[in-house]
Amino acid sequence: MDRVPVEVIGNILSHLRAARDVVIASTTCKKWRQACHKHLHMLSFNSDDWPVFRDLTTSRLEILITQTIFQTKGLQGLSILMDDVDEFSASAVIAWLMYTRETLRCLFYNVRTTPNVNILDICGRQKLELLVLAHNSITGVDPNYQRFLFLKSLSLSYVSISSLDLNLLLTACPNIEFLGLVSPEIAITDAQVTVELTSQTLKKVYIEAISLDKFTLEADNLEKLHLKDCALELFELSGNGNLKHFRMDDVSILHLDIIDPMDDLEVIDVSNFTIIWSKFYQIISKASKLRRLRLWNVVFDDEVDFVDLESIALCFPELNYLALSYELRDDLKEGVLHYSLQGSSSMENVTALDLGWTVLDEHFADWVACLLKRCLNLKKLIIHGVVSESKTHVECHMLASFTSSIVQLMRQYIHVNVQFVYE
Repeated sequence: MDRVPVEVIGNILSHLRAARDVVIASTTCKKWRQACHKHLHMLSFNSDDWPVFRDLTTSRLEILITQTIFQTKGLQGLSILMDDVDEFSASAVIAWLMYTRETLRCLFYNVRTTPNVNILDICGRQKLELLVLAHNSITGVDPNYQRFLFLKSLSLSYVSISSLDLNLLLTACPNIEFLGLVSPEIAITDAQVTVELTSQTLKKVYIEAISLDKFTLEADNLEKLHLKDCALELFELSGNGNLKHFRMDDVSILHLDIIDPMDDLEVIDVSNFTIIWSKFYQIISKASKLRRLRLWNVVFDDEVDFVDLESIALCFPELNYLALSYELRDDLKEGVLHYSLQGSSSMENVTALDLGWTVLDEHFADWVACLLKRCLNLKKLIIHGVVSESKTHVECHMLASFTSSIVQLMRQYIHVNVQFVYE
């Protein structure tokens, strides 16, 4: 180790990240202490990394963090995540940020303080590229003063902010590419809870656990959109047709309005969602480049609605992965499937199928057989099933009958790798 340059040792210590491990490692020798002092790039204080953090008094913890940070020079990444720790004094936190802000590129900040520390005032007009904030409040955003010219990624979790300030914050980040919102507390300015966001540079947006009357997103260069655990009356998306990945998981949307052309869409992943298939299909039907389509635990709003496999085969010729879950329609005779099995158009490029059920019936094996006939070049089939712990005699018989049927069916497709996933 004597021949290893001190800069390399600094990089090694930076990969340790956790402040406790860095401090212990720096006691190895004088050279390692020098590396920690002058060439450490990343430092992390996380209440989950070391249980002792929770046992220390807040004042003692502030002293330890202050001493550790002030022994470094040129930190590029700082992570302070104190979930289970009482409120820090604002003066201590300001001192940490003021000491490091000129060289910081990444900041992960989850600290409760009294009074609230305005991160935007301290870190604005610096070289920050990634900012992750949690359990904080943001008010009075001034995009002319609080400017983040280098910021590419912004994540806000459990942050209190108004719709206006959120949009102004995006304006203050002229080069932002990723926006993540997790359970934000949107300040109500009128009778409706509305968020309207505009950005010319956003490429990825992740939104989780948000409930609004209206959410409008105008992003000309958006490529990936993921909505999770959201309740929205109206969601409106407009852009220039660059969207490639569209994912919704456990989302309730009364009115989905996508103005953005879908010509370049490659991935659609929808699960635990209520839709009117005809309207949804109208939105995605022009996505001729679609490669992956997943519709899982999808509930249809129209009692006679179904997914038309023939339309999927004809409109998405480049599709290579298809995932569908089988649902019974109790209101229709003989448990008619959600998915129309009419037509014979093949899906020649589909090499992987994910098929599943929540309630098994005698038609499931026939449904699987119909899909296999369409997928001429299939290589992998995964069957997902829900099996209750306390199975009735009828359920046991149904499962046994399905097993026999699928074994007999797959003898015709010996080249296909079959897997079963039960829960």
